[in-house]
Amino acid sequence: MTQTVSSTTVTPPQAQFGRPESGWRLRLYTVIFEADTPAGRRFDLGLIAAILFSILVVMFDSVQAINRGHAALIDALEWIFTALFTVEYLLRLACVRYPLRYATSFFGIVDLLSVLPTYLAFFVPEVHLLLDVRILRLLRIFRILKLSMYVQEYQVLTNAVRASRRKIMVFLSIVMMVVLVMATIMYVIEGPENGFTSIPKAMYWAIVTMTTVGYGDITPHTDIGEMIASLMMLLGWGVLAVPTGIVTAEITTQRLTRPVTTRTCPHCLSEGHEADAKYCKDCGERLPPYQHA
Repeated sequence: MTQTVSSTTVTPPQAQFGRPESGWRLRLYTVIFEADTPAGRRFDLGLIAAILFSILVVMFDSVQAINRGHAALIDALEWIFTALFTVEYLLRLACVRYPLRYATSFFGIVDLLSVLPTYLAFFVPEVHLLLDVRILRLLRIFRILKLSMYVQEYQVLTNAVRASRRKIMVFLSIVMMVVLVMATIMYVIEGPENGFTSIPKAMYWAIVTMTTVGYGDITPHTDIGEMIASLMMLLGWGVLAVPTGIVTAEITTQRLTRPVTTRTCPHCLSEGHEADAKYCKDCGERLPPYQHA
């Protein structure tokens, strides 16, 4: 008799790409997408190292002294990393049941952007480019976005921001109301002769003042204007603290919940089971022992 265990865990994002049922694609999928296995953990750590080194190559390439002295080495390293990420991208497409879903997903587009600039710079001669080819080369910096696929803390922060987005949007709308009201008052009080030539210009001053940046290009000259500016500076401290508190509360809430893994049921291929789960949360079949890194 099977036992059904209820769960409130969220299915990992990679579940939408389709997990193969058997064969080499299943083994490859387990290594690439299931980071809780020893092989998957080694794969992720290796890719993190490759991404970081490739970013260093892009940064060194922008330094003229290094580029002139080691241009051949930098180009060779760049092609090595491009080939590595190209193979990784093709393997990801090959091991999922719905490759088009992965190709059009956020991380699929990031993977494509991480290799496409190198090929574009190779096939399109610089002399025929209306736009400097260095812009294409600098697009390789998008590889840094690939890190969020392999570091769990990125997912924790992303989920916390996503869960608190409505509260943050309500808070930002209140801030914008305050900025608009204060900017209108300053436009009336100070006027164009003191740099407040329009309400949008006054809104720029209000935002700069409330965030305590204070560029100093526009400053109030009247006593009432200086008093309002002082009030907005004090208000800015509270403005900066509220979004931080909202996101921190969501992170704390997530820490109190049970962690989600990439563990998969071999019977119904459902993903996202807890580490200590004995039965599948969807079909009720017994799960194999959990093997983590």
